[in-house]
Amino acid sequence: MAMLMLSGLVAPGAAVEPIKISPDDVALDLSDAVEIYRGQGENFQVSTAPGADGIVRRIEVEAQDSGSTGDWAVFALANTTDEQLDRLIVAPHFRLVGSGLIWPDLGSQRIAAITPSEGFALDRQKSSDADEFLVTLNPNTVVTFVAELSSRNLPQVYLWAPSAYKDTVNSYTLFRGIVIGIAGLLALFLTILFVVKGTSMFPATAALAWAILAYISIDFGFLSRIVEISPGTEQLWRAGTEVSLAATFVIFLFAYLNLNRWHDHFSYGVLAWILGLVLLAGVAVIDPAMAAGIARLSFAATAVVGLGLIVYLGYQGYDRAIMLVPSWLMVLVWLAGAWMAVTGRLDNDIVQPAIGGGLILIVLLIGFTVMQHAFSGSALFQGLFSDMERQALAITGSGDVVWDWDVLRDRVITRPDISRQLGLPANTLHGPARSWLPLLHADDRDTFRTTLDVILEHRRGRISQGFRVRGADGHYHWFSLRARPVIGSDGEVIRCVGTMVDVTEQKKAEERLLHDAVHDNLTGLPNRELFLNRLDATIAMASNERNIRPTVLVIDIDRFKLVNDELGISAGDTILLTIARRLHRLLNPGDSLSRIAGDQFAMMLLSEQDPARIASVAEAVRQAIGTPVTFARREIVLTPSIGLVSWTSAQSSAEEMLKDAELAMYQAKRFGGDRIEPFRPAFRSIGTDRLQIESDLRRAVERSELRLAYQPIVRLDDGSVAGFEALLRWEHPRRGTIPPSDFIPIAESSGLIVQLGLFAMQQAAEDLYAWQKQLGDVPLFMSVNLSSRQLIRRDLVGDVRSVIARSNIKPRCFRLELTESLVMDNPEQSAHVLAKLKELGIGLSLDDFGTGYSSLAYLTRFPFDTIKIDKSFLDDPSSKGDVLLRSMVSMAHDLGLSVVAEGVSEEADAHLLRQTGCEYAQSFHFGVPADAESTLRMLQEQYPLAQA
Repeated sequence: MAMLMLSGLVAPGAAVEPIKISPDDVALDLSDAVEIYRGQGENFQVSTAPGADGIVRRIEVEAQDSGSTGDWAVFALANTTDEQLDRLIVAPHFRLVGSGLIWPDLGSQRIAAITPSEGFALDRQKSSDADEFLVTLNPNTVVTFVAELSSRNLPQVYLWAPSAYKDTVNSYTLFRGIVIGIAGLLALFLTILFVVKGTSMFPATAALAWAILAYISIDFGFLSRIVEISPGTEQLWRAGTEVSLAATFVIFLFAYLNLNRWHDHFSYGVLAWILGLVLLAGVAVIDPAMAAGIARLSFAATAVVGLGLIVYLGYQGYDRAIMLVPSWLMVLVWLAGAWMAVTGRLDNDIVQPAIGGGLILIVLLIGFTVMQHAFSGSALFQGLFSDMERQALAITGSGDVVWDWDVLRDRVITRPDISRQLGLPANTLHGPARSWLPLLHADDRDTFRTTLDVILEHRRGRISQGFRVRGADGHYHWFSLRARPVIGSDGEVIRCVGTMVDVTEQKKAEERLLHDAVHDNLTGLPNRELFLNRLDATIAMASNERNIRPTVLVIDIDRFKLVNDELGISAGDTILLTIARRLHRLLNPGDSLSRIAGDQFAMMLLSEQDPARIASVAEAVRQAIGTPVTFARREIVLTPSIGLVSWTSAQSSAEEMLKDAELAMYQAKRFGGDRIEPFRPAFRSIGTDRLQIESDLRRAVERSELRLAYQPIVRLDDGSVAGFEALLRWEHPRRGTIPPSDFIPIAESSGLIVQLGLFAMQQAAEDLYAWQKQLGDVPLFMSVNLSSRQLIRRDLVGDVRSVIARSNIKPRCFRLELTESLVMDNPEQSAHVLAKLKELGIGLSLDDFGTGYSSLAYLTRFPFDTIKIDKSFLDDPSSKGDVLLRSMVSMAHDLGLSVVAEGVSEEADAHLLRQTGCEYAQSFHFGVPADAESTLRMLQEQYPLAQA
């Protein structure tokens, strides 16, 4: 360095104004007295302040720092006292006040060296936070100081008394140590809390606390004492902590408010925000000032956005948002103070440490808020509950009503008040226990009163009782009361406390289940079990009272399965409901009606004991069921089979009595149905035989015990055999030959008739083919009877087609016979099936023509080619019989039908039939049913030429 003292030369600028100092000046702010000269290069000349002699001199200073910026600062000090003064010139490296919001001054070394205009060179004091120079001012001297600047900015220059500066530094060090200690403890505690409670809110809070600790450590110069920070990297460290503070602040807001539960857009926005701040950390390496400015703007934006979210979510009733309000108000106050500091509106030495302390208050308040979530309602807090508190919480959570009877004051209280639940005025049931009695069901009052009296008398026990309480609308509510007495010191009951639960819905469900268990779901009538129970009770009374004699009727609907098969289950259910209503109208007081099976009803008569009156009721039942039922614009006529039995002392149980009535009903069905059959003891063996016959019949099909007998159908004009009717016969190995009238009804009811009918068709067709093969092409046909079950089967047409194909006969040689009643049970279905059969080319015969009750107009709808006249028209000796016979034959011929007469017993009948034009006859008079071999021999005798 070279210094030149010149006088009388023109200075490049006006001389500086010296600052007078005295021993009483502890600290002087020289910032406003410092003159800055920029871009002066490595050599700088300046005029000094006027000395004691008033002379202005010039000095020239050469830069000592190799990286000199060319910026210089000049100030002057005047010691007007008579004593020597020692002072410290202090230029802080970083000052928050006035640092700026965008591209802030993040601090650095300010002064490289200071050169005085006279005296010795200044001694630089060792300090990591400021540039400190010790200067000695001689008495009555004026010294000009030229400072070589290491950075473009010189925010502040102080002149301190050394002892005062040392005391101030020590006091700030203590404050900063306390603040850093609190911040460290908070960060550590919140980290531990994060380990205990692993939800996202706690690590986010801990990260914010650590970021604040890092910021304060940098701001207070604590980090430089732990980590060696090289010169020039202070800005990078400070920018990094400000970016981390801004990032953790955003993360805390997102995690604490659990924003992802409200909308996914919050998650996307916060993720983009944090990624931007992460990129900003990379920018800090290149331009720390810009990164710090953006971080400060991010912090302010987070505070403003957070305020809006807290207000919005608070109005939505979100508890977390409401609890964060105090902490966020502190954030907003701190943000306002920080803004005033960085913009220079607050300018004193206390602002910067105050701002750091404010961050500690914020994280402390946030920590308290978060800890409230950590301990409230969690496992850490559950152990602090007392047993009483735990029981109270359990009752509150269950929603039960607390029932409290103060025995000494005789006052009952319920919490909550059940009066409102019952629609009664508030506190209606708050009062003496006896005030409950008028509202209890009459059947529950005595039990309720007795239970309370027993508790008081015995001074122990528990109340577990259900009772009904009448509401304002007159309906009763079921409640279940469970309580226990509280015994006082004198051994007497002083209180009785428990809970009440409204079990109305459960009781209704139990009643429905009980009702459904003993009642039919469709008709609502009692089922078989309830009927037997009532009948058992009636029989028990009949044993002791002579005027009680029950009669049981079992009613079965004939061929009801056809209704379900043809019209569907829903139609069948509708018809059953109609029949149930009709039967119910026939009941008198004391009588009972039950549905015991699908289409079976049982009736117990107590109102009638006279046999004639009982028969009259049974006839009324038959007529009620026989009345046509209209469904889907159709009239459906049903008939019942009714079995009845009256009680006698020999019948010991309801089960036996009902079984006897069922046996009588089955006997009525054997006789063709639509009849009333009283029970006779002989029916019991018939019922056993029926089961045995059904079992044997199943094995008969497997063992080939069934065979066919063929009855000839002759031509009346020449007496030749035109065809045969195949009749099914059963040769039982023990019983011998069983007539069709005994096993065919059993086969129909058990479903075996389908298998038997298919056997009859196949065997008859094969025998016919065998005869024709022996005799040649003779004009013979074969008729096979068709049952109702076969007619309603969808596979009937396929079965017939298969029989014809397998037997290799011509379709015109094969006929099916159907009774008139079978066809008229379901005319539409019958017409459809018969048309399909007719398309196969087979013949169709209508059996028992004229015996039915249907309209003859239906005859034109069916594709019959033959009718068979019942023998009853031949047995009629009157002239009306002849007229009817001739009319039927004439009508058949007009319709293009041939006629077969059954039951011809005399030659005179045959002669009459020839006169009427009848083509065929069938009876024992012309031939008895014979097996296949006998029939073949008879045909060989009739057609010898064809055989030859």
